[in-house]
Amino acid sequence: MRKIRESPPARRRALAAALLLALPALLRTGAAAAQAAAQAAAQARYTSPDWGFSVDLPPDYHFNDTGAKNRFLWTAPADRVFIITLYEGASSPSAEALAERTKQRLSAAGDTSVFTYGRGEAAIFEARFSETKGQRALPMAGWGFCAALKATDDAAAPGPWLLALAYGPASLGDSQVLHLSCLDSLSPDEASRRSPGPVTAFSYPRGERVKAPVPGTDEEAWIYAEDAEASQAVVEREYEVMARYAESPAWQEAWRRFYRMIYRDSFERVSDIAFALERAFNPSSIPADDDGRPGAERAFAEKALAWVQGFQYERDPEGSDFVNLVSCALEQRGDCDSRALLWAITLIQANIPAAIMVSREYSHAMGLADMAGTGARFEAGSVRWLVAETTAPVALGLIGEKVSASRHWLGVIFE
Repeated sequence: MRKIRESPPARRRALAAALLLALPALLRTGAAAAQAAAQAAAQARYTSPDWGFSVDLPPDYHFNDTGAKNRFLWTAPADRVFIITLYEGASSPSAEALAERTKQRLSAAGDTSVFTYGRGEAAIFEARFSETKGQRALPMAGWGFCAALKATDDAAAPGPWLLALAYGPASLGDSQVLHLSCLDSLSPDEASRRSPGPVTAFSYPRGERVKAPVPGTDEEAWIYAEDAEASQAVVEREYEVMARYAESPAWQEAWRRFYRMIYRDSFERVSDIAFALERAFNPSSIPADDDGRPGAERAFAEKALAWVQGFQYERDPEGSDFVNLVSCALEQRGDCDSRALLWAITLIQANIPAAIMVSREYSHAMGLADMAGTGARFEAGSVRWLVAETTAPVALGLIGEKVSASRHWLGVIFE
């Protein structure tokens, strides 16, 4: 495998194509099982207080205490494994060297590619090896990722090295989408939590930075040439992951993770579009409310809401039914959840706490904002959020009576 700067588009797309696989759905169980699934899923979302990395794994990955401060292990059904190991000091001269040393230790075959992730060198590699299970050797297959945990501009003094491995039985070839999704959920440090994951960064190098007009305004915004294509690939992959849990007691957690993964991938891609909207809507001249919260916040939220409400309504029930946020913003099209998530990111970029809520029963999604003022509210994460309908020209805080039962809504909080 060539290094990423030399890899032809076909080779990169071959990796991206691996993101579009699926397995049969799991069985439905009752409310008690759903609660247990939610508790178990909490183990799959982890931020290390000591090392600073974070992961957001599918909901059936369970944390296993290894007793070692530098080793973190998750296991899932069908012998799937996700493991992170940290190496302090100058234990490896480069990410590529760590990848090759890891393959040698596992007696693994597979190609390695080196690319830039964040501010440092990273490596992604295939791993095909055997693992002893009882009296027999079980063929395993998966992917690995290596990077300096705290990348610096000083190549001679990188931070501790992080190694992540996601693998399972080679006979379950369609588990590859889970392994790649696990690796792509990894954020080596806090700075990377609002930027594309390592698998996507490898598969879709950002390319040329270009300016694009922001429809409905007189502003322009910077984007990268491949942002829309890359973001849609993440959408489709994560939809395939989410679909595995459609009949599982963990379906709600799978839905939440689907939107969190898109949020993480999209935030940096649309951040300059959000800045352009702030410039266009210019709420700074509006005085503060009586409670001291800036009235400009609500004014900006309302203008941003009116902007997404004017988009063309577009659905694709046969696919993921989600338009990536770059296309959503620049082509003014999308369904309710694309618009709601774009609106939420726009507010968060403006330092206004925001989230979304989604409903399987109503086949609908709405935006949420934590701000003062009148209107219908939905409670999630101990916050009573103001609701925002993004597909009809109604004011902030209004919700249709036919979709107003709070028990049918699922809150998705990103940060």
